Amino acid sequence: MDLLARIFELVDEAHMEQKQFASILGTTDKTVSAWRTGRSKSYTKYLPQIAEALGTTTEYLLTGNGPKQKRAVSESDTALPKGAEHIDLGTFHRIPILGRISAGLPLYAEQHIEGYTLTDLNGGAEYFALQVSGDSMNAARIQDGDILIVRRQEEVENGEVAVVMVGDEDATVKRFYATGSTVTLMPQSTNPTHQPQIYDTAKTPIRVIGKVVEVKITL
Repeated sequence: MDLLARIFELVDEAHMEQKQFASILGTTDKTVSAWRTGRSKSYTKYLPQIAEALGTTTEYLLTGNGPKQKRAVSESDTALPKGAEHIDLGTFHRIPILGRISAGLPLYAEQHIEGYTLTDLNGGAEYFALQVSGDSMNAARIQDGDILIVRRQEEVENGEVAVVMVGDEDATVKRFYATGSTVTLMPQSTNPTHQPQIYDTAKTPIRVIGKVVEVKITL
């Protein structure tokens, strides 16, 4: 189920007339009709208002995760800790969490996608997420189970943490170094079993998929 389907599922479950829904949002019945039929995607600008009107959260609408209906809150619940700030979820967008990447299939092939997460990174770039498996980068504070936000790009600077395809195998996350036809993929781990991986690109195809730009730590 996608974002639009979740919105109108909640509208229908609330037995809310289309005109009533439009009125609550400060828009027109015609506009809401265009959303339902897929002729307009302007509903993305109204997500915080839509979530409030339907008694849900922006996160649920975007990802399908979390409770469908938010619980009632007291005044004390809404008080922020000292130094904290409100986050405008309307500035976030959904990106896929890829369980694996292989050379033979499109990056966003359905069998690769294990879920979705949110990011407020934009700037016209394309992003995806990966869940870390193993401890080969734990000294760089990238732990097993963490979520990496990756900007898709074909080149990175030496020393940057990148998602790299080695031959036709699944991608790996390492610090990337290239000198001439030699590529070194450097682990950064407290586990001594992880050693530098050195490749001659004339013999082994090496392809950069993207640069790691953010780590979401999981507890």
